[in-house]
Amino acid sequence: MITQLRIYTINRGALNQWVEEWEAQIKPLRIQLGFQILGAWTIEETNQFVWILGYAGPASWDALDQAFHESPERQAMSPNPARHIARIEHHFLTPVSSERGTRS
Repeated sequence: MITQLRIYTINRGALNQWVEEWEAQIKPLRIQLGFQILGAWTIEETNQFVWILGYAGPASWDALDQAFHESPERQAMSPNPARHIARIEHHFLTPVSSERGTRS
């Protein structure tokens, strides 16, 4: 499975609104297209929304992500939930071997 950590810094005062729109619009569409939402959290002190997105299908990550952004459902989201986002960070995650941390 490919996993990606996503960290969104949300405009001040919009964190709750972002979460509502993400849960109602973004999350269901991502799942419908084949992604998995492995977890989502807020960090209120820094106005951040952190989530982990996974995918284990036959298409490439980029192709599926593009399909999300170009889908009629995403294009029809109004107002656009992205209006709440001040900064975006995306990082692909690499699993750590369970043997790596063990001591003899």
